[in-house]
Amino acid sequence: MDINYEILYTFIIASTALAISPGPDNIYVLTQSIVNGKKYGLATVAGLMTGCFVHTTLVAFGVSAIIKQSDTLFFIIKLFGALYLIFLAYKVFRSDGALQLESRTIEKKSLGQLFRQGFIMNVLNPKVSIFFLAFFPGFLFSKTLSNILQFYALGVLFVITGVVVFGSIAILAGTISSYLKKNSKAGIFLKWLQIIVFIGIAIFILFSEK
Repeated sequence: MDINYEILYTFIIASTALAISPGPDNIYVLTQSIVNGKKYGLATVAGLMTGCFVHTTLVAFGVSAIIKQSDTLFFIIKLFGALYLIFLAYKVFRSDGALQLESRTIEKKSLGQLFRQGFIMNVLNPKVSIFFLAFFPGFLFSKTLSNILQFYALGVLFVITGVVVFGSIAILAGTISSYLKKNSKAGIFLKWLQIIVFIGIAIFILFSEK
């Protein structure tokens, strides 16, 4: 079976770095875990990660059809992906780097409610589909496997990585929150980590081969 494991390893590393970098999803998981407890944070993680499969399906079938039609169209998608990631890096650069961990306004909900909310938050967020469209095509790892199968494999790896990172955040919520509040430079470090990751992935996608 023709599989480029280096591309898969790179994808896992990039996915891990993105999951660790501060964003609305992992901050939401952190605050829910602090307010309600670990298992409620894990329910939120389960909902968010389940929603990723919906976006994986949309990208898998849509992009696979484009790849079959034209090399030029596929290059345009990669170019769009790289530019979008650079735009995300710019948005992070313009932010102040402070992490808002205020939990007093977080409403307490049941496990089922948190799962549904996490799922709906993910599925109804068009930015996730756009991000998957920008992120996944540059990491196709086989010339013999179907593109649809490869996209689903990447989706599963992305979800596994997200579950590990977000689950760790939920379990270690108190410790992570205390550390971030005591170390003002942590937000700046994570800000620049995110910028470097976005730009690095953009370059990788732009120069990846079909």
